[in-house]
Amino acid sequence: MAAKVSVDAYVLDSLMRDLVGHDRSPSAYLVYLTLWRRTAGRRRKGAPMSHRELAEDTGLSKSAVQSALRLLVKRKLVASRRASRTAVPEHFVLKPWVR
Repeated sequence: MAAKVSVDAYVLDSLMRDLVGHDRSPSAYLVYLTLWRRTAGRRRKGAPMSHRELAEDTGLSKSAVQSALRLLVKRKLVASRRASRTAVPEHFVLKPWVR
């Protein structure tokens, strides 16, 4: 049985239109939703995931995931940290619309 995940209405009503329409990056939206499920959906702060894992989970190429993450970090929707250069990054979903 699939688990239910709650998503802010903003993510569906505004962020989807902004990322897919304005930024022309549906891949960024897919990556954001995947990270949302891995963090907020599981009540965790961060999700350690390699680019390969994100690519497998979303059906995107690794380069599409990398581009999506660059955009999400630039837009301050995701923060990513590595313990070292070769460590798997941990991604944190940010919600700048929530104050």
